[in-house]
Amino acid sequence: MKKILLLTLVALNVATLSAQNGFWRRMHKMAEPTVCVISLKQTDTSLTQNPALALQHIALQHNRMSRAATESHKAAHRAGFQSVDAPNIIFTNAKNSFSLAVGGYVALRASYSFDNAVQNIDMVPYDVPIIDSYASRQALGMDATTSRLYMRAIIHPKRFQMPVTVYFDTDFRGGAEGSYTPRLRSAYVSVAGFTFGRDVTTFCDLTAAPTTIDFQGPNAYNFNFATMIRYERSFLDNHLRAGIAAEMPVVSGSYGETLLPVPQRVPDFPMYVEYLWGKQRQSHIRASAVLRNMYLYNNARQTTTDLFGWGVQLSGNIHITKMLQLFMNGTYGEGITPYIQDLTGSGLDFTPNPADNSRVQTMPMFGWQIAAQVNLSPTLFISGGYSMVQVQHKNGYYSDNQYNRGQYAFGNIFYSVTARFKIAAEYLWAARKNMDGQHNHANRINLLFKYSF
Repeated sequence: MKKILLLTLVALNVATLSAQNGFWRRMHKMAEPTVCVISLKQTDTSLTQNPALALQHIALQHNRMSRAATESHKAAHRAGFQSVDAPNIIFTNAKNSFSLAVGGYVALRASYSFDNAVQNIDMVPYDVPIIDSYASRQALGMDATTSRLYMRAIIHPKRFQMPVTVYFDTDFRGGAEGSYTPRLRSAYVSVAGFTFGRDVTTFCDLTAAPTTIDFQGPNAYNFNFATMIRYERSFLDNHLRAGIAAEMPVVSGSYGETLLPVPQRVPDFPMYVEYLWGKQRQSHIRASAVLRNMYLYNNARQTTTDLFGWGVQLSGNIHITKMLQLFMNGTYGEGITPYIQDLTGSGLDFTPNPADNSRVQTMPMFGWQIAAQVNLSPTLFISGGYSMVQVQHKNGYYSDNQYNRGQYAFGNIFYSVTARFKIAAEYLWAARKNMDGQHNHANRINLLFKYSF
């Protein structure tokens, strides 16, 4: 009977605290999570003889563990491009030595393309058709493949003073367009500044890109995933941060008739250093670099050769006022297509030398983007920006229809109906130009309906 009474008190207490959390969210217009404390242990048998004392004890223990778990997951939460909202529910044990957050969102993107339509679920300037045809005049689209699911566990081992974070993140873009095949985006373990697993490349400055309905975003940005070992550390009261990583390389080149692909032998080495300022370190400027060796086989000479690729980037996110925020990044290098979104998978890390097809050369390339966000109220903002990518000539160019330049411009408006329900509208313009001078453009209107949980 005492156990039944205690369990009843626990249930009533959790319900009361959940209601209090809901009231807190309504009052402060925040998406505060509901925390469920499991394994509440009865350590004092006198508590079961005094229901009021038992309720008070449970409430104090629940509140203490709830605050600790919430703060742990807030500290582990990462803002930026394609980020998820704070979780709706957190499970933790009685000592908060283990907590698990579960969350995600359902997102529907509706689009209408006109005056030349990109044959891609995202607005990718590289894919703008140069020649108009009946099939590219207009197009309707609806897409929910960007809906997300994630789990984040935070463990406080007895032997470490540092917490261990384990994170999994999926969407539904793992197969052919429209197949809704699950895709593993991130899967990593993070402890004491080290990250082991799959995450966004270290070369990417996550908060340097604006919020767009378009899933890929500005074509000069570099949001791509990599399998890695990374180390990051903050200095000077979090005013200075630096990181370096060894990442699994992805090579995309044009091999021609005499060159063949081979397995890669050396990881890419991206690194960065950034300076942060503001009361919450909300503004920053970052300098990044990446070094890479790309291996291939020269069939004509019966030998394996390698090419050196390198890239540098300056990026930032600056809060001018509470209403105005700026985003920017500029990248330059040779043989770095995985680090410029519009060129990923384009075969332009290297091409045969036009002057001698038995030789191969890395391609010089650059890109930049700038955008601004104006916060009209706590629930409403507008933003707009421009982005450009260009592959330069080197000993001429490999083919007439080779990509030369891509441009991307957007304007949008986002409104939070509630802390977890958002709607938005967006206009997109993209253009492509080839090495031979042929060019074309495309237009698209997007709508977004997104609910986070």
